[in-house]
Amino acid sequence: MAKPFVATPNDGVAWVTGASSGIGAAVAARLAAQGFTVAVTARRQEELEDLAESVSGPGRIVPMAGDVTDAEAMDGLVGRIEAELGALALVVLNAGVYIPVSGDELDRDAFAKTFDVNLKGTVNALVPAANAMKSRGKGQIAIVASVAGYSGLPTSAAYGASKAGLLNLAEALKFDFDHLGLTIQVISPGFVDTPATADNPFPMPFLMEVDDAADRLIAGLATGRFEVTFPRRFTYQLKLLRALPYWLFFPLLARATGWNKDKATG
Repeated sequence: MAKPFVATPNDGVAWVTGASSGIGAAVAARLAAQGFTVAVTARRQEELEDLAESVSGPGRIVPMAGDVTDAEAMDGLVGRIEAELGALALVVLNAGVYIPVSGDELDRDAFAKTFDVNLKGTVNALVPAANAMKSRGKGQIAIVASVAGYSGLPTSAAYGASKAGLLNLAEALKFDFDHLGLTIQVISPGFVDTPATADNPFPMPFLMEVDDAADRLIAGLATGRFEVTFPRRFTYQLKLLRALPYWLFFPLLARATGWNKDKATG
């Protein structure tokens, strides 16, 4: 098997979606420090400009605001990146939202928005990026999923379903991308201390700081291996848990998350 392509600044530019804050912003800053010209995308131009101004190093950050739920906008943005900055060599598809869903009060809008951003939004950015890369026979694409995609977790009916879809998407594409010279990776973090996780109503073991998560993600990109997951002492436990029969899986997970207690009484 051929060694996976791992992009360097000499190969072209990088593009990070969901880069206005959190892991996306931290990853973009680290790529710029490595010497990449990094196009950063999110809906809020002002925050992207603040990020660009905060970074110094051999590379640079170029704000390019956009909404991943707009397929035509993503087509145009990839064209703009290649025309103004150079060939895309590395893409980190990080844009995502987390909207808690309770079985007590189901809400279609929560599912629709989550799927539009996390799943369809990723595809909207992936398609033009992959098309540009395959014409050159090389490129590296990392899709940020989550360990919530391994199995169902409380309050994650929408989020987990979208991340499970991304895991399956990356697995399926790898067969063809290997022949096209494209490296596809899936990033499966555990719990990271962000505003999105702050209100989780259950314990979050091995909670990581954003900077630590960004360091692990950057290190994983350098390996080119298909799945980058961290912290492994936690995420591998979840993998093993997923392998259990459901009659063991549900009570063990309910106990670990405190969901075996009466929510009305705590």
